[in-house]
Amino acid sequence: MYLSAETLTQRLTWPAMIDALRTIFTTDVHSPVRHHHFMDVPDEPQATLLLMPAWIEGQYLGVKQVSVFPGNNAKGLPGLTSLYTLSSGTTGETLAQMDGNIITARRTAAASALASSYLSRSDTRSMLMVGAGRMGHFLVPAHMSVRAIETVWIWDRNEDMAQAFAKELVAQGIDAHACVQADLPRIAGEVDLISCATMAKEPVIQGRWLRPGTHVDLVGSFTPTMREVDNQAMQAADVFVDTRAGALAETGDLIIPIKEGAFSEDDICAELTELCGAEHKGRAQLADPDKAITLFKSVGDSREDLAAAILAYNAS
Repeated sequence: MYLSAETLTQRLTWPAMIDALRTIFTTDVHSPVRHHHFMDVPDEPQATLLLMPAWIEGQYLGVKQVSVFPGNNAKGLPGLTSLYTLSSGTTGETLAQMDGNIITARRTAAASALASSYLSRSDTRSMLMVGAGRMGHFLVPAHMSVRAIETVWIWDRNEDMAQAFAKELVAQGIDAHACVQADLPRIAGEVDLISCATMAKEPVIQGRWLRPGTHVDLVGSFTPTMREVDNQAMQAADVFVDTRAGALAETGDLIIPIKEGAFSEDDICAELTELCGAEHKGRAQLADPDKAITLFKSVGDSREDLAAAILAYNAS
């Protein structure tokens, strides 16, 4: 069985995907650290193979294979190709293969929405989407599935992309607007929720812009040199992560402020397993729930891929 991107989009609805993640983070899942392998390509940049396994004993085994070939851009080909294989946890036989790109995009956005359900204010009505690229198109509807968001602002370094994305949302009946660079500090200081999905290596969002009660969702930084918020934002916020091990090893949003002495790994309030398992009650547990600035940083986890694959397979 092969599940295409179209089929996965139909089966991985936001409510079902969010519930699947909530369950997987309270399930005994084996999820080893992802494997990185580097491959030389003749006369082209070095390629990377990523393998992300996860399994539930006696039930399911899943592996996501991601191939990154930077030289493909010059050929007009996608630089990243991903395939997910779901197998039986009792016999090892292959049950299904799936489009790994859609698995990744939808589980990533669903994880942000899941975190928001614990960390953003229940009366959240406005959001700023920082980044008008592919992930932004998943994050906006995911966040709207858990909060009654009425107004969406879109910012991107490429103002044409921000305008185009805003028009797409307006066509769907959403009150959406493009945010120009000059207005970014003001809009960031007015909205209830900020979601970031950029390739930035310098902070895009400044802590001094954030007003009390804001929730910040960081998706973009996945290497130690990338970051989307400054040290002041990290210090002002109650910080949560998808997994401590992954976030502390991979994202500059944590690595850089820790290295500079502005933040400590002990400052992390909780990870998704603790939120989903009610070991930490999220915003409700903070000293001043109405005024607290919350921040969620995700780097991705193989458990999320496995949850999406099982959901899609069982919906067949």
